[in-house]
Amino acid sequence: MRCMKKIDIWVLAGVPLVMVLGNSMLIPILPAMKSYFGISVFQAGLIITLFSVPAGLTIPFTGLLADRLGRRMVLIPALGLYALSGLAAGLSYLILQKGAYPYILLSRVFQGIGAAGTAPIAMALVGDLVGGKQRSHALGVLEAANGTGKIISPILGAAVGLLGWFYPFFVFPIFVIPILIGILFLVNEPKTRSEPTPFGEYWKILKAALAQKGCSLASAFFAGMTSLLLLFGLLFFLSEHLETALKVGGVYKGLLLAVPVAFMSLTAYITGLIIKKRVNFMPFVVAGGLFVLGAALASFVFFHSTFFFFTGISLAGVGVGLALPCLNTLVTSSVGITARGIVTAFYGGVRFLGVAAGPPLFAFLLVSSFKLTFGAAAGLAVLAAILTLVFVRGSVMTSSLEVQKSQGKQRK
Repeated sequence: MRCMKKIDIWVLAGVPLVMVLGNSMLIPILPAMKSYFGISVFQAGLIITLFSVPAGLTIPFTGLLADRLGRRMVLIPALGLYALSGLAAGLSYLILQKGAYPYILLSRVFQGIGAAGTAPIAMALVGDLVGGKQRSHALGVLEAANGTGKIISPILGAAVGLLGWFYPFFVFPIFVIPILIGILFLVNEPKTRSEPTPFGEYWKILKAALAQKGCSLASAFFAGMTSLLLLFGLLFFLSEHLETALKVGGVYKGLLLAVPVAFMSLTAYITGLIIKKRVNFMPFVVAGGLFVLGAALASFVFFHSTFFFFTGISLAGVGVGLALPCLNTLVTSSVGITARGIVTAFYGGVRFLGVAAGPPLFAFLLVSSFKLTFGAAAGLAVLAAILTLVFVRGSVMTSSLEVQKSQGKQRK
């Protein structure tokens, strides 16, 4: 493990930034796509779901490959597939016009598979390169970059979408190519062993880690999934609400969609700077963020003015921004370098599944009842906060790191 150069951090921070374009940039164009193809709100939401579900299911395998072959050997091809699949979605419209919808969905599946090898592997690589308070800060930068991508992407999607709803698909390769070049020529990974860990020892290490802190990890994973499920469900609702109820479109709509993620990004960056090595305090910050998220969602049930509406979505962003940097640090610190790839990959997988579930779940519930939707969402956030307080312990999450170090030295 070495001192990570600033250029490494900023290049790797570009990975979650471009990955988040995969969903957030397309949210503003969903109503236009729905109108063009004559599809339902649920079918429009599949543009998000059929990206995120394959990503969530594929991530554990990319984590395993990253532990066996190296982080860069997975990260670089994954970014290439991600960019090419976005290009394919745009070209399918240009070629097939009204018949392009199923082919766009297919392209989104492959793009999700590519996304599986991006941000979670970049997170694991940062965990390899730095430790202690530097790791908390570096992961805070990655989470802030993720949030910055969420800020930029709805504005970018709305602006580019003014040219035509399909144009945002062509943005993916434009953003990915510079990040690929940076990783190829600027970022290296530490060489900690001369050969991959045998599968028997690898699974033995994982089994031991899960036996020591399975409840802590499961609760942390649930908290991360819940945070993003509720955030993307809220963004999906906000996109529809702005277009249908408030008659807001274009770049202004993109700016308003960026409000909650702007608060999330700023909060995530500040949290990463402040929390540093205070691992015993992190579960309380996570729970506090989830309680704030729950309160923000509950406010939609009782207050309906525009002022309270935007106050609520801003507080929701703050809550998610408090929770995610601490969860990232706890998860990446829970195992040593030998198994970090697959553990962070599982964590990334459940986060993606949360993103995938948010839009269709909100679309389904909103048909029944507005109050039921946000009441249930608030209850889910509170449940995740309680599980975090009960089961997640900073000392337990990081104790196995010492075990992994001692085991990993046998292979070095």
